[in-house]
Amino acid sequence: MKFKDYYKILDVDETADLKEVKKAYRKLALKFHPDTSTASDAEAKFKEVAEAYEVLKDATKRAEYDDLRRYGASSGDGFNAPPGWQSSTGSNQYRQQGHGDFSDFFNSVFGDRARSSERSPDYGPDLFKGQDLEMELPVFLEEAVAGKSKSIDYHVPVYVNNQVKQVKKSLNVKVPLGVTDGERIRLKGQGAPGSENKLNGDLYLIIRLVPHPLFDVEGINLILTLPLTPWEAALGTKLEIPTLNSKVKLNIPANSRAGQKLRVKGKGLKNKTGQGDLLVVIKIDIPPSTTSETKRLWAELAETEKFNPRSDWS
Repeated sequence: MKFKDYYKILDVDETADLKEVKKAYRKLALKFHPDTSTASDAEAKFKEVAEAYEVLKDATKRAEYDDLRRYGASSGDGFNAPPGWQSSTGSNQYRQQGHGDFSDFFNSVFGDRARSSERSPDYGPDLFKGQDLEMELPVFLEEAVAGKSKSIDYHVPVYVNNQVKQVKKSLNVKVPLGVTDGERIRLKGQGAPGSENKLNGDLYLIIRLVPHPLFDVEGINLILTLPLTPWEAALGTKLEIPTLNSKVKLNIPANSRAGQKLRVKGKGLKNKTGQGDLLVVIKIDIPPSTTSETKRLWAELAETEKFNPRSDWS
């Protein structure tokens, strides 16, 4: 198994703070997003970037990963976790491939573990109810909107000849419309088999919305940050902006301010109660460099315009 350097994947320093990690993720996710990129390996690259972000955004996972990185980063294709090492994210019983879209390396280090809701996993043939299992299911926002189906692979513990064996199982799961991050979905009878093939356990899927390069989620609403130049904000303009499944025209009113929100109805997530909106948050961006002519124009504006945003300080 090959060791994955998540810092190199996101192109950030190992001392990068959460803001830097998120900025790097958004940049790369936008570059490789399967819906926008034409690269042949875009989907694989996007999943790799999402996997790196999943670890580095979480303080606990990141601390554990940093320990492993110091231990095994130089081992290359021969990486194995140190003897006795165990992630604090779950028990060491019946490891599951809980992140179907993530790599073997991720699953071996951070994969969710099956947890019994009935009794201890050291069961014997007298157990009637099969063991319940739990795993995380990464879902793209586009899948949450469209209610698409996803193929998942996982392992169930099966009692054979007084031994517990892990048997691979595959399912095609329809993602319910409007699922939210952390939502728990029960698949009845898809857990471990009970004795005499009766009363199988259940499989519980914990939805994990994969962070989108452009949109944040607020309930069933989506948030899009819209960068504007100072003159676009002052004069107003009409722009084409992205939504999850199309592009729409948006009128930017004159004298728009940073932080101001514009609402696009019906372009958010959908659930049983209704359809969310897209909230466009204005951000004013200054050009990174100026010419002598633009400096002259800024100076002329400063002389002409008497607006003082700090007038209430006195």
